[in-house]
Amino acid sequence: MSITAILSRIRENEITIEEAEQQIGLLRFKEIAGIAKIDCNRSERTGIPEAVLAEGKSPEDLVRIVRASLSGDGGKKRILVTRASDAQLDLLKSEINSPIMEWNERARTLVCASRGSPIERTGGRIGIITAGTADIPVAEEARVAAEEMGCDVAMIIDSGAAGIHRLFPDLGTMVESGIDAIVVAAGRDGTLPTVVAGLVAVPVIGLPVSVGYGAGGRGEAALLSMLQSCAVLAVVNIDAGFVAGMFAARIANLAAGARKGRAAEF
Repeated sequence: MSITAILSRIRENEITIEEAEQQIGLLRFKEIAGIAKIDCNRSERTGIPEAVLAEGKSPEDLVRIVRASLSGDGGKKRILVTRASDAQLDLLKSEINSPIMEWNERARTLVCASRGSPIERTGGRIGIITAGTADIPVAEEARVAAEEMGCDVAMIIDSGAAGIHRLFPDLGTMVESGIDAIVVAAGRDGTLPTVVAGLVAVPVIGLPVSVGYGAGGRGEAALLSMLQSCAVLAVVNIDAGFVAGMFAARIANLAAGARKGRAAEF
């Protein structure tokens, strides 16, 4: 139940002020004794839904968190689980009674949803570009996150700086489609976000990937290269596909809202 619904019940004299206060308090978070406090109102407060990071959690604790997220007061109809292991996935599939379970093997993401809970399309449009094939899993996490935010996503794969001519035809098509932001995933030297940011007029988010070896390996060189970029771009942490996707989607959704506002004026 949303805050708006609670206020409507007060107006209709269905509940008292004290009862409304208690219900609003429940919206703030849902506690699972000893392991978690679920932020049930994050989407309304920030425009970004809470997701469940599976990494580091036992399969049993993860099941408890996902089940609580999907049920009861403040429960969601859709929940995104990121970085799930095979053991966690197996237990979720056997223990969570969810009509829709969408597993993305490359991204290691799982969306649990009830029937009749489609993603509300916002009109936001983002692009995702990978420098190499090895960057695809992190880029896929960004794509899933952005799509859960209601955005349409276009992808360009394997167009890194070592063969930069591969980028230009697809980038031109992407820009012409009217995208609002671009996520560029790159490991090794991490130069591709700088190149893209110097070519386009929309916000670019650099997503360093833990691909590479030797000095500066595991994404460290890519991160530092993006932070030292001479082009204007934002940079997220190494392998932070979820953050990059949500950030790009937030930009795109704000842009889509502005477009709708302008359209309403005519």
